[in-house]
Amino acid sequence: MRWLDADWRESSEVCADAAWAARAQGNSVLSSLSPSQVTSSDLDPVTARTYRHLYLNALRYDIRCPTLQAFIEQLVDSGVQPLDCYSRALYAFALLAQSHPEGPGLMDELLGEVGAHAKTLHVLLHGLWLGQNLDQGAERILALSSQPPFDGDNDPIVLFRVAGALRRLGRYDEGLTAIDQALDLLPPGDALVVADLVRERLLIVATQDLCRHQLAQPFRGALA
Repeated sequence: MRWLDADWRESSEVCADAAWAARAQGNSVLSSLSPSQVTSSDLDPVTARTYRHLYLNALRYDIRCPTLQAFIEQLVDSGVQPLDCYSRALYAFALLAQSHPEGPGLMDELLGEVGAHAKTLHVLLHGLWLGQNLDQGAERILALSSQPPFDGDNDPIVLFRVAGALRRLGRYDEGLTAIDQALDLLPPGDALVVADLVRERLLIVATQDLCRHQLAQPFRGALA
């Protein structure tokens, strides 16, 4: 990254994919990159950002949200390394995923800076998807997923998030359509992601069946 003089966008794209690939192969970045290496004051700015992007994404993919939040707050308090936009998005992810009240405000602030940068928007969608107790969380997922670069309904992970949001809103048939489209678009061979999508589909079906059963109960009681 240092030799390429990569900016934060290029760094985020490479590091997010690298952290995910390592995790999928059972070789987490967390096993080879220590917190002290990430926070070292001896690193040049580009290398420091690269280490940070790798480490924070590894925490994100393991859903270690309190650790991710605390680590970034430590970085900010130390004043050693200024945070780039993508690192702040990962902080927003940690807050959103924990349904922290400051999460949506930070997300809105970032949306004004990142434009249509897909990797950063994926981080924010991931946080919204995990934040079950966020006010208007499902609606925010649908709004963000309808903006560029996601407005073409051609990203299976975005459709996966959308399906979960539609389930929360009780729009089960639309959720099934979204998850089936996501399964159809997913590249072959990604067993981990296929399993996540299939679980979401089963959850939509089960929730829809439960809702129908509950609605039918008063009617049955009236006939007794």
